[in-house]
Amino acid sequence: MNVDFTRVKPYGDTLNDGMVQLSFTLPVPYGEEAREAARQLAAKMGMDEPQVYHMKDLGEGFSFFIVYGKCQHTVDYTQIRVPKVESKVMNFYEINQYIREKIGRKIVVVGACTGTDAHTVGIDAIMNMKGYHGEYGLERYPEIDAYNLGSQVPNEELIKKAIELNADVLLVSQVVTQKGVHVTNLTHLVELLEVEGLRDRFILICGGPRISHELALELGFDAGFGPGSLAPQVASYFVQEIAKREQKK
Repeated sequence: MNVDFTRVKPYGDTLNDGMVQLSFTLPVPYGEEAREAARQLAAKMGMDEPQVYHMKDLGEGFSFFIVYGKCQHTVDYTQIRVPKVESKVMNFYEINQYIREKIGRKIVVVGACTGTDAHTVGIDAIMNMKGYHGEYGLERYPEIDAYNLGSQVPNEELIKKAIELNADVLLVSQVVTQKGVHVTNLTHLVELLEVEGLRDRFILICGGPRISHELALELGFDAGFGPGSLAPQVASYFVQEIAKREQKK
């Protein structure tokens, strides 16, 4: 397949056909007028030959649509530069060996789903002993003392516990993102640490479905991990960062 990476566009049945699938809900009653409204909206978004392939009555004057159409826009893939965690990813055994050889003591990690967020699936995938997707969580690592504080932990309580345990790393999971509450909560944590003069004491890491490394850096964190991240990726980063910082002391 000969792809021009300076002019990349969606692929459906054939290369460069531009076919895309779009789904959305409109606050209009189910019917043919609703179908036409969805088609016109897709056309105004720049889709050629939009067709409503599926629609569903959601009740109470709302309708759901799946629309197919052709996108005419392209992107220059060769010019894309995305900030990302650059550390070498090691496996479970390599990470523990690295800690023993390069750091010489156990690493203390405190994690929580903070604020009003009650969804622990993200922090559990990284912290819990059983782990996720075939990878052990940090509680299983013999060279890491991992403390999972669970959900709805106030930022103040997280900081207090981190000081009490003399933590090296703070892991913060944010799953709920409505109205940017994850940004507000993460910003609040950084501000609290800065006010108390504690920001440089910890390696600060956040993760969640709307988290990227770029966003994490913008908010004042050291690193960010998005959906699908596993414990070895996170641990590889913070053990190498700890070793780097301790060499500078």
